[in-house]
Amino acid sequence: MTGKSRSSQAWSPEYRVRVPFRVPLDFAFAWCTDFTPEDARLEGESYRRKIIERTSRQVVFEDLEEEDDGWFWSRDVVALKPPKGWHMEGTGNRRDVVADYALTSLADGRTQLELRWRRRPLVKEAKPLTKAQREASTLQAWRKFAAAMERDYRTSRNSPRRSR
Repeated sequence: MTGKSRSSQAWSPEYRVRVPFRVPLDFAFAWCTDFTPEDARLEGESYRRKIIERTSRQVVFEDLEEEDDGWFWSRDVVALKPPKGWHMEGTGNRRDVVADYALTSLADGRTQLELRWRRRPLVKEAKPLTKAQREASTLQAWRKFAAAMERDYRTSRNSPRRSR
């Protein structure tokens, strides 16, 4: 890490993605904010997640992942704003991030997620992504989450247990 303090590092431009879900808003909120150690598997990633705290208003978790150039660690504090959103602030050894998640009801019982976030890299990135690449990567991950969520919703209509 350079000698600069976190507060003097520059924040990225704002990134934004929108993802529709074929589930009702209340189900989408509950599913999206039910952070678990299995979340990495849903998006095909290898990080390990530990839930530090969970209350009706906040979730704190830490992720750890080994990469070719060392460990990537982050601690995320998620402020829950039921039933339509949540705010996340993450601190890590390589980047900080702030994000806002907003859910909107759509026609036919569907829901749309709008995710807006900014990052502050703390170390020089080996292969920095463009704004378009970062948004595309995030959209791809959320499409995987959407497929899992929709599968869980279908299962929940037939059984009270989640498949997650």
